[in-house]
Amino acid sequence: MINPKNAKTSYTFAVCCIVLALLSACSISPQDEGVATTLAFSPSDDTRFSNEVMNVAPFLPANQVNRHEQCNIKTADTAFKTSNEVNYGKYGWEKRIAHQTEFFDIPEQEGRILVVDFAQAEDTLAYRYLSNDTSHNTLYEPWSSSKIFAFTGAIAKLREQGLGAQAKVGGTYVADMITSINTYEAFGTSIGDSNALATLFANIAGRDNLSALFYDGWLKLSTPNIYFRGAYGPSAYKPSSYEAQMLDGTSSIQLQPYLNAADDPGYVTYRCESCGLTGNKPMTTLAQAEFLKRLASHTRDPLTQHPALEAVDVKTLFYGNGNSLGNERFAGMSAGISVMLQHAIANSIQADKVTSTSKSAKVILDEASQGEWRVFQKIGWGPSETRGTTELVVLAHVCVPYYQGGREFTVSAQVSVPNADESLLPAAGKKMQRLLEISMDKLL
Repeated sequence: MINPKNAKTSYTFAVCCIVLALLSACSISPQDEGVATTLAFSPSDDTRFSNEVMNVAPFLPANQVNRHEQCNIKTADTAFKTSNEVNYGKYGWEKRIAHQTEFFDIPEQEGRILVVDFAQAEDTLAYRYLSNDTSHNTLYEPWSSSKIFAFTGAIAKLREQGLGAQAKVGGTYVADMITSINTYEAFGTSIGDSNALATLFANIAGRDNLSALFYDGWLKLSTPNIYFRGAYGPSAYKPSSYEAQMLDGTSSIQLQPYLNAADDPGYVTYRCESCGLTGNKPMTTLAQAEFLKRLASHTRDPLTQHPALEAVDVKTLFYGNGNSLGNERFAGMSAGISVMLQHAIANSIQADKVTSTSKSAKVILDEASQGEWRVFQKIGWGPSETRGTTELVVLAHVCVPYYQGGREFTVSAQVSVPNADESLLPAAGKKMQRLLEISMDKLL
């Protein structure tokens, strides 16, 4: 195992290895089997990378019977700390966690990544935080990866009024909407306009409430200037009515959302005076990962669970439970587009085995986990004229039971490439692929 003293040397070596892999000859498997683990794309084949890796529906695990967000995971050692030890309920918890800020030997200009690694400590969970180049508190724009925050805030608002995620607004199922937000396609009763749907959720939640989630309302972050005060696109989705009703018919209310994002007193424009170059939804890898990590551990770690949400609400976010097409199919974040992370994990697992057989990423993941691996993810990307860059963000929670005693982790990663242009999104995607490949190889 090569362990250069210089982090940049380590990263350069790893990048060279990945470039060679990208250029190596192998075939692409059909989508239902997963793309082959060594991606046969030349650096100039942007369209193929975009269509077959970035902007593609995910392949799914062989065993889709169990609806779990967790794994039977490895036992914690001294590198991990429990919520009792950290005390997330008081500000300053970031200084009390087990955090290796330079665990990944990757310079920040090559991307930012933070992983919250899970382990089991008797009857509770324990965590260690792993990041690169002390980049975990650097502000950036999260793009569409922040849409799960809008969903969380909206459902919390419904919970305050006696409802939850297994409901419909007018004739549109909430689970269908959250699925369309993640797939960017029409699903059941929902339209496919992810931006309009997420804006509706933000209008229901209210921006002051959404911003408070990162401070007194829940996370109690110490990093300033993290907030949610924007929208997605010019208008919100308009359901047939604003009557929200539980699917079992037990209760209903008349919602009173802001009809336009600008009607919300908590809304600010993208280039507001206090916003700076990161816009009106600035985040960090630590903020995003911590948010999703707490949702994933909702039923197992009462000390950090959301104060309003219930377990069924998390199921709707992760699996789309309560959708109009039947709960037997995976939906929600499990249907989130892109397979970059899945390939990075599969490649790391494959590297553990001495084999000359090229297997698809799906087969590798299925074999390593008895078909019960899970990836819940939300991707965000776009060109920023404000910053003169093209950017990509991955936010995901991963479960690979049985492998190495069971691995579970939350990951938040962000990359950017120079110049703002839609045509540069594949370049950002390839940079993200390299970042994930190197990070998953070190983690696993």
